[in-house]
Amino acid sequence: MHLSEITHPNQLHGLSVRQLQQIARQIRDKHLQTVAVNGGHLGPGLGVVELTLGLYQTLDLDRDKVIWDVGHQAYPHKLLTGRYDRFHTLRQKNGVAGYLKRGENKFDHFGAGHASTSISAALGMALARDLKGEKFKAVAVIGDGALTGGMALEAINHAGHMPKTNLLVVLNDNDMSISRNVGAIPRYLNKMRLSQPVQFIKDNLEEQLKQIPFVGESLSPELGRIKEGMKRLAVPKVGAVFEELGFTYIGPVDGHNLEELIATFQQAHQIPGPVLVHVATIKGKGYEIAELDQVGYHAQSPFNVATGKAIPSNKPKPPAYAKVFSHTLVKLAEQNPKIVGITAAMATGTGLDKLQAKLPNQYIDVGIAEQHAITLAAGLATEGMRPVAVIYSTFLQRAYDQIIHDVCIQNLPVFFCLDRAGIVGADGPTHQGMYDIAYLRCIPNIAIMAPKDEAELQSMIVTGVNHTSGPIAMRYPRGNGYGVPLMEEGWEPLEIGKGEILRTGDDVLIVAYGTMVYPGMQAAEILSEHGIEATVINARFVKPLDTELILPLAKKIGRVVTLEEGCIMGGFGSAIAEALMDAEILVPVKRFGVPDVLVDHAEPNESKTELGLTSHQIAERVLQAFFKQQVSAVV
Repeated sequence: MHLSEITHPNQLHGLSVRQLQQIARQIRDKHLQTVAVNGGHLGPGLGVVELTLGLYQTLDLDRDKVIWDVGHQAYPHKLLTGRYDRFHTLRQKNGVAGYLKRGENKFDHFGAGHASTSISAALGMALARDLKGEKFKAVAVIGDGALTGGMALEAINHAGHMPKTNLLVVLNDNDMSISRNVGAIPRYLNKMRLSQPVQFIKDNLEEQLKQIPFVGESLSPELGRIKEGMKRLAVPKVGAVFEELGFTYIGPVDGHNLEELIATFQQAHQIPGPVLVHVATIKGKGYEIAELDQVGYHAQSPFNVATGKAIPSNKPKPPAYAKVFSHTLVKLAEQNPKIVGITAAMATGTGLDKLQAKLPNQYIDVGIAEQHAITLAAGLATEGMRPVAVIYSTFLQRAYDQIIHDVCIQNLPVFFCLDRAGIVGADGPTHQGMYDIAYLRCIPNIAIMAPKDEAELQSMIVTGVNHTSGPIAMRYPRGNGYGVPLMEEGWEPLEIGKGEILRTGDDVLIVAYGTMVYPGMQAAEILSEHGIEATVINARFVKPLDTELILPLAKKIGRVVTLEEGCIMGGFGSAIAEALMDAEILVPVKRFGVPDVLVDHAEPNESKTELGLTSHQIAERVLQAFFKQQVSAVV
């Protein structure tokens, strides 16, 4: 059977190990070739090919439900559930999503883009199953660092106290724990522990001893200790932790040995209550380049399969915002030992790996634990340090209570740096940085800013580090800057809450924030060709808003346009409208941003076009809104 013939995972039933191995090779080849062209997550999926095949051969997926954590480890799942023919569209507009989406396929039982959610979701499904009197298996596959997330541990704690609820958790451990010198003994102990004689002795030990005349009753106080001692002999240390939490622990199991995986999953399905199968895998398995560089090949832009090297652009690109950020922060940290960079398992993505390499004592990685990261930063701030919490906009949402309660209420000088704010492209709705303007600006004490380009980013980093009177946040986009000149030193902080005028005109006021400043300037140029002259303001700050600059101009000009790359509801445009209303300046306001929709996976420019956020679309919509009686639309 060829992979292309598989449209339902139950077609794996009855296939031999040799046939499954052939399909495994085909999955890896299709996965590798697709990501090499489209870009995407590589290492996680390559590491779970056998795990997926072994698990699915032991389940009836017309009934049973598998919940994948995060989703980027579920590319083999997608290839086995009827998406082979469309897999070449991975992460492209209207194509196969890079993460799991309930609406994409009936086997995607739970959407997954942020880590550590699978056990909670699977437990919820298991509880619903039992309440409804249904019969199906609920399986959560979690790994790739997601177990460090507090939510996963909360779910394990809950599930372990429900001994009558059948739940299987598969721990995909790809942290090189399959090494030969330690792997064989735990596997042997596991086989012994699962064997019928050992299970019989353990389960029936108490009854057997009680039958001894004149002795059985006197042994009762010791029985618990005897049984626990036997378990300690049979369970590796890591397993003992899960056993104490109420799970039956099995493992570690070789995650690339199909025979062993199938036998283990079959046994696990027979054990009542919560069960955890610990599967040791190699991230990037089957592609040597990815195996040797597991961090670098977690995800990749398009690359050459033979060399592993990224396909170069046709023309040189300006430096990425993350690169400018990391370079500037390292320079400042060299001069100020109180600066401490904090990441939540995203050192490479945020650029903090450069700080780690240069100044390891001023760098902290907390793992996938954003809540802890923010309260940790608050603790550092209380002792006079300058914590810089560098977290993607989409992931900072997970620490919202900590931002309010532990930082803002206490007015602590934590510097939040929100990487990948705005439209991020191929990762889809779970990763778009749409909401940070709205969810931050409603909190007292915090200042919020966004640079128009990479040079202003440098100035804002200095501003954030120097701001000691309370918390401050800076959002900046994914991708490359504009190629404006950068400075190596001598940066000056900006005045908090002050914007700048970039262009003057009497017909319309355009107030732009962050990444929309340059499109605003371009829209103003287009309007000028139609006889409409615009004043353009780079707001710099959404909080505090520069009302001294904006309000008199709005009153004088009488037409206001706001531009932002974020949700319109509660965002930057709302802040301008509120300020005008509070000042009783009743002028028409046209807000541009992301409406009340989810932005799906696509190239950022494709999404911006669909949302009407290109400079030509802005100019045309301004003409239609304010000047349709005077000029024709933009061509």
